[in-house]
This record gives sequence, structure tokens and C-alpha cells, in this order.
Amino acid sequence: MIQTYETLASKEWLITNGLGGYASSTIIGANTRRYHGLLVAAFHPPTDRRVLVSKIEETLYLKDKPHAISTNRYPGVIHPQGYPFLQNFERKPLPKAVFIINDQVQICKTVFMPYGKNATVVEYENIGNEEFTLAINPLFVHRDYHSLFAESERFDFFTEQREGNLLRVYAYYGAPPLFVHFSTGSFQLQPTWFRNLEYEAEQARGLDFHEDAKSIGHISATLAAGEKCFLIFTLDPAVLQYAPETLKADEIKRLQALKPDVEDTFLCDLTVAGDQFLVHRQSTNSTTLIAGYHWFTDWGRDTMIAMRGLTIATGKQAESKAILKTFLQYIDGGMLPNRFPDQGETPEYNTLDATLWLFVVLYEYYEKFQDAAFISEIFSNLTEILAAHVNGTRYNIHVTPKGLLFGGEGLAQLTWMDAKVGDHVVTPRQGCPVEINALWYNTLEIYNFFATILHQPNQTYTALAQKVKSAFRELFINDQGYLNDVVIPGLYVDASIRPNQIYAISLPFPLLTKKEAQGVLKIVTEKLYTDYGLRSLDAENVAFKGFYGGDQWQRDTAYHQGTVWAFLWGEYALAYLKTHNYSAKAKKEIAAKMQVLRQHFYADNCLHGISEIFDGTKPQEGKGCVQQAWSVGMILKVLIELQNQ
Repeated sequence: MIQTYETLASKEWLITNGLGGYASSTIIGANTRRYHGLLVAAFHPPTDRRVLVSKIEETLYLKDKPHAISTNRYPGVIHPQGYPFLQNFERKPLPKAVFIINDQVQICKTVFMPYGKNATVVEYENIGNEEFTLAINPLFVHRDYHSLFAESERFDFFTEQREGNLLRVYAYYGAPPLFVHFSTGSFQLQPTWFRNLEYEAEQARGLDFHEDAKSIGHISATLAAGEKCFLIFTLDPAVLQYAPETLKADEIKRLQALKPDVEDTFLCDLTVAGDQFLVHRQSTNSTTLIAGYHWFTDWGRDTMIAMRGLTIATGKQAESKAILKTFLQYIDGGMLPNRFPDQGETPEYNTLDATLWLFVVLYEYYEKFQDAAFISEIFSNLTEILAAHVNGTRYNIHVTPKGLLFGGEGLAQLTWMDAKVGDHVVTPRQGCPVEINALWYNTLEIYNFFATILHQPNQTYTALAQKVKSAFRELFINDQGYLNDVVIPGLYVDASIRPNQIYAISLPFPLLTKKEAQGVLKIVTEKLYTDYGLRSLDAENVAFKGFYGGDQWQRDTAYHQGTVWAFLWGEYALAYLKTHNYSAKAKKEIAAKMQVLRQHFYADNCLHGISEIFDGTKPQEGKGCVQQAWSVGMILKVLIELQNQ
């Protein structure tokens, strides 16, 4: 497996612990992001994430001759250069790298996290026939995962050795101890700093990209053929009560149990990958959903869209209900928060669509689980939400005389196309956006559906739904055969070709005739479709930007101006299947179209992950978050639809 550093360093892995914490790096162990780390712990799950263990330097000694199998990038040099020794990397069930030296000496390195614990376990196994001594040198930092670490007198990483194989490492005076346990070998205290580690992914984003890390010394372990050495890094000493082999077996068993009983390998592996987003929120003592790794927490809009595939389609009723209850606790002014509150922070209610997506999620929840009791329990919340929107709520969100839903004032960005750099609004969509009003119509129809089930019909909302449908058809269907993106009745029309119109077809209650839907789908296919998702803007538009990259200004101004979004591939597929009546031919075509994203999942970027976005002109390299909840969730939903329909 001799490949270039650049090729190998472009492939990443990620594992999570159900608390928002994770471990992640490249397959050669060279960190390329500030977000990489062997132990990124969530101190207040799922937030307050801190990188504690950056990586490990490993050197094999064969007859006293050293062979480094680790790799780093420093200014102007790759050192050490262990990456040519990488023979194989497997992602499932756990990340496992095999290094071979001199065609005979073989070592296997496996990493996993005990579920529900801020802990990481690293296993080294001699899978060859020749004995060797392994020098293991962990590198420590202590920082927020958004920042970088620099050498400082404050951070001395004072180390206590207890009971031979147990270390307690204190990053600074008064810091919580990090427990380091090694199953065999001896520890040699030898503090030193590793300076100017270089992270090329941060450099490409126009951000600071150098970091220092502290070595406290190294562990030496001699391994005969078949022997293993385990390292455990943990904030919770209770983890040390269990043998590492037991912890590993438990984690593999948990992952195996997540797989559905189907033959489709992609569906099984995608389901397991989707579980990474389900986490415990300490502040509410309930389940919530991380929007993406490495850097997102739980966001209202992303949660509602992603859980359709991640928890509802997969039949996770308890988790679905827990997530819904988590967000319903924070209804204010008829709105769900878009950014969920962290400790001591006020929730941010700056989304026009998260609350509307709640109704779609509840409809799909009911269709899946037939849980009328839960709908009855929260029906008053739904009534409160509708009343607030009709009467008007924050950000000038209100119903127009024609019945459409209007939102926006000042510099507020309320739709998913919310990029803003300083005072520059990249995609101003104040008024009546097309997907908001497709969702608004669905919200009303779903409310009426629930009202009928619960024998509480409301003629006002029945009439309003018909009024919205009439206005939608009048104002959004244009003479070019597609849907306008934003309108302000009587004042303004934005006829840009954007993917938002797909929701008028894909949502449970469509607004178009079959012929109209076919016409819209044809234009979306011609102008926006790629095998990785839908472009956020037609390439022929003068504002189109085909490359996503560079500094924050360059990235944010391209974010919704042509960049391809993977989660929209799922919405397109649902629209396509509905428009073609889920025919055998349509299902076969969608299954074939999915193969490119399947390849991406298994072989590109974050292995067993689906990226957030791709370039608009030549989509191939995953960009943005390496593992995005709604990307995984929507593709998972389509896969399950193909199985069930």
C-alpha cells in the first residue's frame, strides 16, 4: 500500500462515545486538523469539547534499530516518515491500521472508545513472527477543540506514576487528572515539547495551522508474536476497572447490534455510522443529535431533517421521542431554537424552518410508529406554534394576506441558506421563500391530519391550508416551468434556480400536479443535479461559485452560491421516486445513482462518513464537516425507502 503522504493524509477516520466526544485522525496517524485528536472529551455533554490527547508517536526497535511508524508534518518537512510502512487500513468494526517493516515485522494498531465514557483505548498487537520493542510516546494538549495549543509555563503536564502501570497527568495546577494506563511495559519520564506541528487542512481554510504538544515521556513494551499492549486514556477512573479486551468486546458487540437485519451492506454500515450523531445532553438528561463532526453541536434545523433517516426510518422510537421532547422543552414564541442552549447561554431562535420541520418529523414519526398518544400529549404545543405564526412572532415572521409565511428583518438570516460575513448577507432571502412555504403548507395539512385523528378539527387551519396552496401555485410557479425561490407578494420575485423548490415535490403533502412536478424535476436535474448532491445555485447564474475553499470570506460567499450539498441528494431522490410512483425502474435508477455516494462513504475523505458539501463545478472531494448528520440521515432514509416501498 505504498502511496504518497498527500493521498494517505486525505483519508480520515472518526469514532464517537455517545457524549459528543470523539477520537479522529488520518489513517497514517498524522493530524491534519485542529479537530483531530485521540481523546476529544465532552466535559458538559455534548458540549465543552476539549482535545486532551493529540496523537501518539510510535517507534519499533528491531535489534536496537529504530523504525518510526508515525508521521507528522512540520514546516518544510514530513518527520518521521512512517507512512510508507502502512500496509492496510480497515474501518470496521473499529479503525485498524497494519504496518509492515522488512516484509516480516507486522504490527496492528486499533483504536476505540468505550461508549458513554470520555475515554480512548489504543491496542497494539504483534501480528508477525518476530519479536520487537515498541516505544510509545503520547502527545498531550489541553484546549477547546476550536483552538490551537502553544507551549506555556502554565501547562507543565505534571505526571504522577501510580501502581507501576498507571499515570496521572495534570495539564496545569488544579486541572482534572487524565488517567493513562498501559497494560505492559515500563514508563520513562522525559518531558519535552513537540513544536510547530503543522495542520494542512487549517492552512487551506486560511486559519492558524501550527500547534505545540507536550510529551511527558515514553512507554516501552516488548511484544513477542501474538502479544498485545493496550493504552487507556480516560477522565473516568472507573473505566480502569475493566480489562481492555472486555471493553473492546463490548464496543464491537454494541456496534454489531446497531445493524439492521438486512443483506444490504451499505444500509448496515450507514446505520452504524448514523448512530454516531445520537448523544446524551447533560443539561436536559435526554438524547439529542449532533449536526456534524468535527465542529458542530446540536442544531434545531439539522436535527429535524437528519432524524427523519437516523432515528425514525430506522425504527428508533424511544430515541426519536427523546429528541423531540428535548427540543419541545424550548418552544418560545412558537419557535424551536436553532442553536441549542449550552450552560449559561440563552437559546438562539433565529430559524424560520426548524419549527416547520418539526411537523414533518412528527408526521413521519406517526406514520412509522402509530403513536397517537404522543401526538395527543404534544398537540397543545403544535396549536401554540400555529397561533404564534399566524399572529406574528420574532424576526417579522407572519402570515401575509394571501396566507403565505413571511420572515426576515434587518440582517437576520432565517433559512438554511444563512451564510453571513460580518454585515454582508450572502443569500438575502427575506420575504416568502419557496421551501418555507412548502413547509408551511405541510405544517397546516399535518396539523389538520392530527386534529382529525384526535377528533379536534379546526376549520380555520383547514381553510388556511387551501389558501396557502392557492397562493403558492399563483406566485411560485413561473412560466419557465420551475419555481421561484423567493417572493414578496406584489413587490418582488427572485427567480434564481435553486434546490429549495424540490421540497414542493418531496414533502408528504405536495403542492404540484404530477405534470408540474415532472417539469420542475427535469429542470432541477439539468441545472442542479450532481451525483454528490444538488448545487445550491444554477451554474449559469452570474453569482455562481464553483469552488469552495480559501479563507472565511471565500468559503462563506460560496457556501450557498453553487456549492453542492449532499443532504439534498436524498430529497431529490425522494422527489424522483414520488414523481415516478416508486416504479421498479425508478427505484433501480436511484439505486444506481447512489453508487457514487456509496463509493465516497467507503473510500474517500472520512471513511464510513458522508461529507457536508462538495465543489459546485467538479464535485468529488468532500468539504465542510467530514461526517454530517443530515447527509447520512437523508441517504439512509432513501435506502430504507428503496427497501420498503
